[in-house]
Amino acid sequence: MFFLGAFLSTAKAADWYAPQDPFRVLGHTYYVGTGGISAVLMTSPAGHILVDAGGPEAAAQVVAHIRKLGFRVEDIRYILNSHAHQDHAGAIADLQKLSGATVLASPAAVRVLESGQPDRGDAQYPNLTSMPPVARTRAVRDGETIHLGPLAVTAHFTPGHTNGGVSWTWQAEENGRTVNVVFADSLTALAAKGLRFSGNPLYPQAQADVERSFATIEALPCDVLVAAHPEAGGLWERKARQAALGAAAFIDADACRQYAGQARVRLAQTLRAEAAPGKAPSPLAAQAVP
Repeated sequence: MFFLGAFLSTAKAADWYAPQDPFRVLGHTYYVGTGGISAVLMTSPAGHILVDAGGPEAAAQVVAHIRKLGFRVEDIRYILNSHAHQDHAGAIADLQKLSGATVLASPAAVRVLESGQPDRGDAQYPNLTSMPPVARTRAVRDGETIHLGPLAVTAHFTPGHTNGGVSWTWQAEENGRTVNVVFADSLTALAAKGLRFSGNPLYPQAQADVERSFATIEALPCDVLVAAHPEAGGLWERKARQAALGAAAFIDADACRQYAGQARVRLAQTLRAEAAPGKAPSPLAAQAVP
């Protein structure tokens, strides 16, 4: 159990940028993010792949973490994005400038990354912050696999939390065993105060999208889960067992199903609250599509 409800109720008060020592998860996969925002590095002799980079405040930490592990930021060839919110993508521009990497995301997320401006159709829009525009981007297709030397990372579109959400999967080897790693995007049905997640005229399919994304995550081959917010996927509970169990501490074949299940509970709570008598319609209903 991930205690996702407790995580969501305290997330905004939590220090997402708290210091966190980098560590090897298993094989060529390393955690280089902060205490509350995940960033994962895959390494190879042909170059490295970074998934997410945190908010602007996290850039220096992520760079220092990569170097502390003995790798060169300049050897990052691709930076992959889960979703284009400032807390997960705000540091990408800095990492891209340092590395010259190509930034990969869904078409909807690329539009936000290139402009640096939040998507007005996002139910969290009034609370979203602009971020430095990102250069050298490329949109990926759902199911597309990115190859770099021995590395192969596959994009799985998981919209709903945002219109352009992507989860990423790859394989890593530890002690002769090959395991499936999932970097799962956020699946939570969230809206800014006074707005609806359901019935948003600028993103009317949000509920249907997030429900499909639950099914996508549940169906993935998943031995090791790293969620966009590490607490939401139980990463720190597993990390606490690493000293005793080694890389095996991170393996849980049921982790993705639990993660999606908790997000499904959150969606049901959101829909019940929005259906309550007296719930005001979203102010977005009066806005024209820009």
